[in-house]
Amino acid sequence: MALRTAEAQQPTKVHRIGWLSGGTPPSGPNASIGALQRGLRDLGYIEGQNLVIEQRWAEGNAERLPALAAELVRLRVEVLVTAFTPAALAAKDATTTIPIVMAGVSNPVERGLVASLAHPGGNLTGLANEVGPGFGAKQLELLKEAVPTISRVGVFWDSTFQLLTGLEAAAQALGMTVISADIQQPEHVDAAFATMLQERVEALFVTAAAQNVRHLRQIVEFTTTHRLPTMFQNREAVEAGGFMSYFLNWADQRRRAAGYVAKILQGAKPADLPVEQPTKFELVINLKTAQALGITMPPSLLLLADEVIQ
Repeated sequence: MALRTAEAQQPTKVHRIGWLSGGTPPSGPNASIGALQRGLRDLGYIEGQNLVIEQRWAEGNAERLPALAAELVRLRVEVLVTAFTPAALAAKDATTTIPIVMAGVSNPVERGLVASLAHPGGNLTGLANEVGPGFGAKQLELLKEAVPTISRVGVFWDSTFQLLTGLEAAAQALGMTVISADIQQPEHVDAAFATMLQERVEALFVTAAAQNVRHLRQIVEFTTTHRLPTMFQNREAVEAGGFMSYFLNWADQRRRAAGYVAKILQGAKPADLPVEQPTKFELVINLKTAQALGITMPPSLLLLADEVIQ
């Protein structure tokens, strides 16, 4: 009996993992860290009991990521989870030994983060953001279905992470001309706005890489003020008043990352865990914004939507 009592009183091992994001700390439930926490909880890893998550946020300033990554390495976290590509790159530069789980990253093979999707080969694995070459065409089709009269579409993008070739070809096939603005830093936003006004665009397409948290609200306010229907790649933009978004489900990406963390904590090696691609996508429409823009949404599009914000 005494032996059993002693065994029952053995302390629970507390795991320490790191979270590195280029975004902003949540003020409430957050699709990124919140989905990861819920996923870990479902797998038996509960903060305050057997888990500590050291959170580091760059607050939209990618230049802070290397120092934040180094800080997490010094804390000797067992696993480092990264949100978005710049965070994964910073983590890779910071450590070759601590397992890194990428909770969403673009072009991981091309960027040298992993050797291949099937056989990562190093200390990184996780989930890629790759949605396929035809995905941009689908997004433009949805925008065109909502507003059939569009002929000139502006594109906010970031040449550090993206190519526009496929999107331009898709727009041409739909009878649209692309006017692009490369937004790599927040200081490029005002010039991008001026370009769109000068070129008299009739709609906007804002890529995920260009939706830096420090100027997302600026973009939403600009599109609202100038009555521009806009396709975003992030539902947060639509929740903030943007017109519509169609992209992968970020919360699903973070939740699935929890599975990688659990496997690694249980002894698996990142090199042996294939990188997964997204499987869940969502269409979100802000009906209130549509009405403010004078757009009557086709019923067929509303039926397709995963969520309609009234």
